[in-house]
Amino acid sequence: MIKYVLLALMAGIVAGYVGNAEGSILVVNFVSEHLFDAFLILLLFVMGLSFGLDKDAVTTLRKTGVKLLIIPTATAVGSILAGLIGGLILGVNPIASMAVSAGYGWYTLTGPLIGELFGPYWGALGFAANFFRELITIIITPLAIRLDKYAPVASGGATTMDTTLPIIVRYCGTGMLTTSFSSGFILTLIAPFTIIGIASLR
Repeated sequence: MIKYVLLALMAGIVAGYVGNAEGSILVVNFVSEHLFDAFLILLLFVMGLSFGLDKDAVTTLRKTGVKLLIIPTATAVGSILAGLIGGLILGVNPIASMAVSAGYGWYTLTGPLIGELFGPYWGALGFAANFFRELITIIITPLAIRLDKYAPVASGGATTMDTTLPIIVRYCGTGMLTTSFSSGFILTLIAPFTIIGIASLR
């Protein structure tokens, strides 16, 4: 499955480059603003349908209860600590570095928000770092599952409720659907508040 994902990604990069270089701005805007959203909504619908068809999903959700908070909490704390350590090692602003990591993979939010709070340099870094978090999760999931079944969920961060969810379910099993979706959903909710909270430490 990974090879098909990578092929689709490469095809998308080529199509995007050609579209920007040769295509109409109206076509580019249509793809980036409407077609992308339509396919994302379709993806969420299919995963929601899969969740609804799983007779054990609701039972699992009820049994797990507050334990569902453990994975997103650990992921959030680990991401922010990694940002702090990375900032100190590289000798850059540790507050900004933590804020970048607090995007949890949500690059479309993190880039603009970090740019507004810390400037365009950090905005670009926030976009790139979180984009590569999603991309790396897609690539390493088949290997990460050998370490621990929760490793891809932690790696994916906020993306585990949408873009990386099919990959995680494919390699980790449908039993991880509830955990993966709920973790991504919680991290998506708290990401903007976490970024702003960290920025206020300046």
